[in-house]
Amino acid sequence: MSPREAVLLAAVLAAGCSKDAPAPPQRPPPQVTVITVKPQSIPYIASFVAQTESSRQVDIVARVSGYLDKIVYAEGELVKEGQVLFQIDPKPFQAQLESAHGELKAQEARHSTAFANLNRIKPLTQMRAMSQADLDKAQGEFDSSRAAVYSAQAKVKEMQLNLGYATIRSPVTGVASRASQRQGAYINSMSESAKLTYVAALDPIWVNFSVSQNQLAKVRDEVAKGQLTPPPGQVFEVEIVLPGGQAYPEKGRVSFADPSFSQQTGSFLVRAVLPNPKKQLMPGMFVTANVRGGTRDNAVFVPQLAVQQGPNGHVVYVVKEDGRAELRPVVVGDYHGAKDIFVLTGLQAGDRVVVDGAMRVVPGQPVKVVEGVSEPKPPAKKQAAP
Repeated sequence: MSPREAVLLAAVLAAGCSKDAPAPPQRPPPQVTVITVKPQSIPYIASFVAQTESSRQVDIVARVSGYLDKIVYAEGELVKEGQVLFQIDPKPFQAQLESAHGELKAQEARHSTAFANLNRIKPLTQMRAMSQADLDKAQGEFDSSRAAVYSAQAKVKEMQLNLGYATIRSPVTGVASRASQRQGAYINSMSESAKLTYVAALDPIWVNFSVSQNQLAKVRDEVAKGQLTPPPGQVFEVEIVLPGGQAYPEKGRVSFADPSFSQQTGSFLVRAVLPNPKKQLMPGMFVTANVRGGTRDNAVFVPQLAVQQGPNGHVVYVVKEDGRAELRPVVVGDYHGAKDIFVLTGLQAGDRVVVDGAMRVVPGQPVKVVEGVSEPKPPAKKQAAP
């Protein structure tokens, strides 16, 4: 066989082999789970990190100086309004009060004498038996003695107050802190030693949290666009979540909002008042405050797993009517619950959004759709055993 014939034979054999080789199988379209977008009107909820504060914390300060005789209360325990907390040695104040009473008696006696002299001199002056100067002198002594009686009465009241201040009582019902002075210590009412302790009222209790300037601007923008309807009368309800995720049973309301922003933090303080009958909340605790009020109208939200971060922002996969996947940019907002997130723009009612299987989707290629749900269904109730 010549070389030319050999080349022709090899070409024929190669052509025959290429016709017999099977074509590679096509990959089936990826299976994905989708949800259908259904705008809803849902309650507006905003969460903040908050801290509790006593609604009335009062410093217990000694008003008089003396030696501390007794610490009557149990430190760290609940005390009632009017309950005795400290007892300063009352004996010096009792002695001062008795001295003031004696001075008052002396001045009253002097006043009685001056009154009698004035009544005797008046008729004698009218009969010209005594001069006008004698009458003026008697009148002056009477007026002076009456003023001295008033002064002595005021001194008695002052000594009574000092004796009462020696017994220090709680002005409110609350938890009393530890005592800063011990029994036998000298208390100077004009120095730092006069601060003995403090009592913090627990019912009701305040819950403070801060709202940033950006958060406020965002809410105002949503209200202006009709995406958020504020509650009637701007009355916002506050629910508390304790550390560990336990919900606090009592609910409160926002009672105060600072009219100005803090120059240090760029936020303003908001305060809520909550009942605390069982004393579960103590001052200084960090909690989560969920502020409820108003309604999000026609809100669109999808599972967080459906939203992906692209080079130019957030995107989702939307399955069109022809079964092909489309990559669509969206603008997201706050989280909704534990698994969903709000979509402010980019989605409309009826859009089918890919939730599971997005990693296998190729934009513009067909997919196999499995319908899903956006929220978990409640668990079925167990039947009681017969």
